[in-house]
Amino acid sequence: MTDIIIIGGGIAGGSLAAAVSADADVVLLEAEDVFGYHATGRSAAMYEPNYGNKVINTLTRASHDAFEEADVLAPRGVLYLADESERHLMDAIAGADYNERISLEEALALVPVLKLAHIKDAVLATAACDLDVDKLFQSRLKTARANGAQLHTKASVENIQYDGRWHVLTAAGEFSAPILVNAAGAWADQIATLAGVAPLGIQPYRRSVARLPAPGGHDVSNWPMLLSAAETWYAKPDAGKWLVSSAEEDPVEPMDAWADDMVLAEGLARYQEFVTEEVMRVENNWAGLRSFTPDRTPVVGFDGAAKGFFWLAAQGGYGVQTSPALSALAADLIMGRAPDFGADIIAGLSPARDM
Repeated sequence: MTDIIIIGGGIAGGSLAAAVSADADVVLLEAEDVFGYHATGRSAAMYEPNYGNKVINTLTRASHDAFEEADVLAPRGVLYLADESERHLMDAIAGADYNERISLEEALALVPVLKLAHIKDAVLATAACDLDVDKLFQSRLKTARANGAQLHTKASVENIQYDGRWHVLTAAGEFSAPILVNAAGAWADQIATLAGVAPLGIQPYRRSVARLPAPGGHDVSNWPMLLSAAETWYAKPDAGKWLVSSAEEDPVEPMDAWADDMVLAEGLARYQEFVTEEVMRVENNWAGLRSFTPDRTPVVGFDGAAKGFFWLAAQGGYGVQTSPALSALAADLIMGRAPDFGADIIAGLSPARDM
């Protein structure tokens, strides 16, 4: 008999399945043909302990040891850059843990295509690392399977009913359990509505990425990630190529996202102002969805009005870098154990909070 049904086979659902399956019988349901098809599979994730708000920072830093154990981190660094319009943001960035202001000449030594005539300030985030998303995610699915969890793809949810147990009718069959976890990412509010649970106002936002040849034929393997101070674009190495994102946040319906050509062109133009090498060719592009609550903090906990309905959603752009801590916290709450986090963090993630 199943104890827990998890809807959503991305990094949130997969990590939770690994975390709770040692102590419970778990079913993980994913609508697509493969796990991690949407946000997880399209993430250009980094480990950046200062990225996000205070709750996110706490969860990210609490995840570090798990990333080290999984051997999924590689030193990268993030180079924050400001033009005149963004210069006012740099003192706060420079004052964060592990960050240091560097000269423009030092920045140019790290990334020799920077346009110093346009750039007014630079800060290097020394603790930031590349994060191997696929290696991490596959290890979580492997652990869940080894623990006996049932993992189903092509299992789009068609109906949800509650009669003391949650009954979930899917394209792969019907499943029932006393606990239902909503880890459906961009579709989290839709799943809640289908279950008769009040939605929380979780909004998906599109973000587009282009893959370019390495600028000027440089070896970019040791370059840091570049990020504008106001996060209006970012760029980072990727297997010898160069990723550039327009860093947009355009609200959309839950969907299989694709890049908007005009939005991507505008983002590339913003990036172009900071570098000397012209963008001559885009090899390919894609987009993903980042879903947020109104206060831009994930929601983790049992719904106050629906017995056994557990929220694990709205990780926004932080889902991968917080996944070990979030899944451990969620597992503790589900299993009735005392979490390794203070009451302020738990309250800050609660679906009952004022968003």
